[in-house]
Order: sequence, then C-alpha cells, then structure tokens
Amino acid sequence: MELNTPWGPLGYVTYKRTYARRLNENNANSKTEEFEDTIDRVVNACQKQLKVGFTSQEEKRLKEILLSLKGSVAGRFMWQLGTKTVDRLGLMSLQNCAFTVVNEPIRPFTWTMDALMLGSGVGFNIQREHVYELPKLKRKVRIIRKDTNDADFIVPDSREGWVTLLRKTLESHFITGEGFTYSTICVRGKGSAIKGFGGVASGPEELCWGIGEISKLLNSRSGKKVRPIDCLDVMNIIGYIVVAGNVRRSAQIAIGDYDDVQFLKAKRWDLGIPNWRAMSNNSVVCNDIALLPEQFWDGYNGNGEPYGLINLKLAREVGRTGDTYYPDPDVQGFNPCAEQSLAPYETCCLAEIHLPNIESQEELTEVTLYLYRINKHSLALPCHSEETQAIVHKNMRMGIGITGYCMATEEQKSWLPYTYNYLRAYDVNYSKLNNFPPSIKLTTVKPSGTLSLLSGVTPGAHPGFSHYHIRRIRMASDSALVKVCKKKGYNVEFQRNFDGSDDTNTVVVEFPSKFPENTLVSKDVCALAQLELVKKLQEEWSDNSVSVTIYYRLEELEGIKAWLKTNYNNNLKTVSFLLHSDHGFDQAPLEEITRQEYESMIQLVQPIDNCEVNEEDIKGSFECATGICPIK
Repeated sequence: MELNTPWGPLGYVTYKRTYARRLNENNANSKTEEFEDTIDRVVNACQKQLKVGFTSQEEKRLKEILLSLKGSVAGRFMWQLGTKTVDRLGLMSLQNCAFTVVNEPIRPFTWTMDALMLGSGVGFNIQREHVYELPKLKRKVRIIRKDTNDADFIVPDSREGWVTLLRKTLESHFITGEGFTYSTICVRGKGSAIKGFGGVASGPEELCWGIGEISKLLNSRSGKKVRPIDCLDVMNIIGYIVVAGNVRRSAQIAIGDYDDVQFLKAKRWDLGIPNWRAMSNNSVVCNDIALLPEQFWDGYNGNGEPYGLINLKLAREVGRTGDTYYPDPDVQGFNPCAEQSLAPYETCCLAEIHLPNIESQEELTEVTLYLYRINKHSLALPCHSEETQAIVHKNMRMGIGITGYCMATEEQKSWLPYTYNYLRAYDVNYSKLNNFPPSIKLTTVKPSGTLSLLSGVTPGAHPGFSHYHIRRIRMASDSALVKVCKKKGYNVEFQRNFDGSDDTNTVVVEFPSKFPENTLVSKDVCALAQLELVKKLQEEWSDNSVSVTIYYRLEELEGIKAWLKTNYNNNLKTVSFLLHSDHGFDQAPLEEITRQEYESMIQLVQPIDNCEVNEEDIKGSFECATGICPIK
C-alpha cells in the first residue's frame, strides 16, 4: 500500500531543509534523502542502535505511522539516528532538553557549553541560594591569546577543546588566581565543514571574544562573590559563542528569584544592557502567587521582555494536576521551552503526536506506545557525562507531546486521559520486562514548530494564527530553491529594507496557508481562555508541564493577575507571556487574508514535492512557536 504523506503547505520544504541527510555523507554534491529514505534510516536505527526489538510487522506499522505523520520522533532523532554521531556520542546526541544548577564555579558552565554544542537546549537555575555557594573570585588575572606554538595551552580543534579553554579560564578566576596564554592555531578556519552535526565552522574569533568577555566580567568582581546577574551573563556569553559556532540556536532559560531586582531588569532593553542577554528566556521561581511583587510586572508593559513563572513546588509534588502518585522531588528547573521539569545535569528526549491525524482512540494509544518504546530505549544509551548518565538512567524521563491540539476535534481531545492512564500502566510492565526503571515522567505539551509545519497543524497547544494566511519565508537570492518556488507559481520578491530599498541578497517567498474552519485561532482566544487551555492539558495529559506562550494585550493584564491569584498555585507548573503586537510590518512572517484571497492565491501555485534544499538556503529558522528551541 502506497502512503501519501499529508504535507502542510511548507511541510516538504521544511523536511528537506531540516532533516534530509545526504545520501552519501562523504560527497558534498550528493543528493539528499526523500522522506521515505529518512524514515527507513530511523526505523533501522531503532533496531540497530537503540535495540528496541520491533518485530517485522511492528517495523512495517511504525513506518506507516511516521510516513503518514500520525506521530513523529523528535527532530534530533530524525536528524541523527543511523549516523556515526550516535555511535560515538550515545545519549547526548539525541537529547532535546537539559538543565543544571549554578552552585559550583566550574562544572555547571562547562557542562552547559558541552550540551549546547551538542545541540541540546539548556536551562539553568541561578537563584541566590545556589549561586552564593560559589567561592569568592581570586585576584584579577590575564588570559591572553597568543597564536604561537609556545602558548601555555593550544586549543584542540574539537568541542572538547573549546570546553577545556572555558574550564581553564574559570579555574584561573575561581581557583588558581594565575593567568595563562592560549593558542588557536589548530582551530579550523571560518567556513570549514562540520561533519556529523552539519553546518560550517565559525573560526576561532567568537570563541576568543567570548573568553575575553567572561574574563573581563569576572575580573570586575575580583575578591568578591559573583551574583546571579554575573552567572546569567557568563551563561549567555557561552550561548553566544555556541551560536557563532553554527549550532544556529543556543536555546537557554535562566531561572532566578522573583525578588531579585537585578535579574528582573536583566532584559530591560530600554535601560541599556549587553546584547548577549538575548540568548536566554528568563523566568522566576514562584511557588505562591501571593508573594509575587508588583515589580515583577514591570516588564509586561512593553519596556522589556516579560518573564515566565516557574512553580517548582507543584512540579515536585505531582505529575498531572490531581495525580499525587508521581512526585518528582529532585526537580530544580526546566528546559528552555519550559515543558520538561529536570534535576541538575539531567537531560530528556521528546516525541510528537499529530493529534488531528489520529483516527481513533485505539490508534492514539498505538502511536503513543510506539513513540514510548523508541524514547525508552534511547534513554538507556551510555553518556560521556557521568552525572548525566546516572540521573537519566535513574529517571528515564521523556516527553511524548501532542501538536495540533487547537485544530483537533472534541472527540480527538477526549481520548487523551485514557491514553495517558494506559501508557502509565504499560510503562510499569514494559520497564519490568526490559529491566528498566519506570519513567518518572512520560508526557508533555511543547510549543512545537518544525514538526507541526511538516503536517501543517497548529503548533503544540497554541491556537492557529488565522484560518487563512500568508506565511513568508526568507531565502538566499541565489538559492536553487528560489527558482523552484518561482516555477511553481509562488510570489517571490526582494526583501525590503527599512528605508524602502531592496536587499538583493535576500528574497521573500509567500506561501498561502489555511487551517480548517473548526480550528481555534488567535483572534478568537483571549489570554484567559489560553490559560484555561493550559490548565486543562496539565490535568488531562502532561505529567511534565504544558508550554504555551500566552499572548496578551495590555488591557488584559489585570484579568490575568486575578486569574493567576485563583488558579496558579495548584494548576500551573510553568507559564510564559508575550505582549500581542499588531505590528503591521512590511513583509511580516504571517499575514491574515480572507478566504477569497487564499483561494485566488492557491489556484496559481503547485505544491513543492521534489527539490534539493540546503540549510543556508533559508534565512531564519522553523523553531518552536516561541522561537527558542533547537532544530536538531
């Protein structure tokens, strides 16, 4: 039986750009996979690398599920499974989420850099109770770049080499009080190919810049203790280095105290702050909404970025709200999208169910169990970080998410509680049968982005932008993909600069898109309705957290505060907000259109279902709805 993949308007292009590997990894001119090739690679790797043990009939059914976009393995899995990278790196090559606590002077920072360079998003807790455990800084030290063979340290051309340079820098400031020289003569030049994870090298300049900025910052506190704001800056500079190193996104979440005034002002752009602070979303730990000071809301009035709220107490006490059977006492924070509660140095993996494509309660359960088995076995892989391997193998935490919730039918939504309970019982038996610990958490709701674009469903539990809209994608002008878009009838124009002139290096391509009439769309959902949706999913499906960015207007703030006062403590583990912007930008990424306009546009174009796409062809990325999660 031939299966037709139900691509969304940008599904095939998104897949080719993001997940299709070269058929011959050693040939830069090799064609890339088609979707069935990718799924074959994934299914084969489930057997050979993860040792899942699917029967031949189960392999066939899994392939059908993945090709028909009823379920998806995590993007990291789709990109990495079947490669030598998984053989070499094991656990960390497939992990989406990571977290640490800054309560030591060296390891939290070097571990974060390592995880980011492996493509995992990292959360870090910089509450005062943890940061104040760090020792005082030593005297001012000089760390000097000296690109000669006689430098004290010659940086190896590897991830480990970059992390070692950071470690030696921190040791100079916190432990020895002695400076050193280092050489980057072995670091490959800018533009060199990076095998395994893909992309090109940035050269040594951003690494040297970042080490210089970290040293300058720590010297400014010599003889004193560092503050949470200092740890935030060090982490954000590390993130900047990694982005320059071409992992594309360096997703971070900083978690601080709700009454730390310096931290609360860290993203007040109107006050003049370092650019690197753009590298993280920031949230505060608030276990009792009644204690939240009014100053917390200062960033909600358009002068900066609104901070999210983290309810660690609830995250430690329950799985789904109301379920007290699954406590998680070691949790200290969350991953960057704030859907996965994590212990220090813990990582976890994700998967996605495309709920609108599921045809029955039985099929939802079936798809969930296939994704569960893949994730479960991936968590048993070895890890080069001893502390990470220990906590991951103990907790076996995963996050099987759902996407397209706001365009699913009420019947499809009603299947979720039963499927969760079935999965919980299944995990107990499956774990015992395979000599695994039971998973401390199993389900989640993440923002989604790239994977939801494949099937063209609404992202995660977010409402759709509008029933009919134009999605604009920026591409390099000289990309072969631009020629394909023109040939297929899509409108292509140069990107316009702020002064009205054309940027001839970049074009904007318009893709007419739609969601079904029953889809919940943004204009019909106020902030309080979004909050009620989060509350419902936390009760019915996610035993981790529910990550939805609540879009609000200024006039809704007082209503939001009143709702949180009544509901927050016992119903929400995490929540984040973003001020709604009726920006009216020229060539905006999304623009609402009428049904008639959509039908006129769609008649002029043909679906793109055969092309070659390089990562550098598309400018920007198809990230999570909040724009912070890594692609791969």
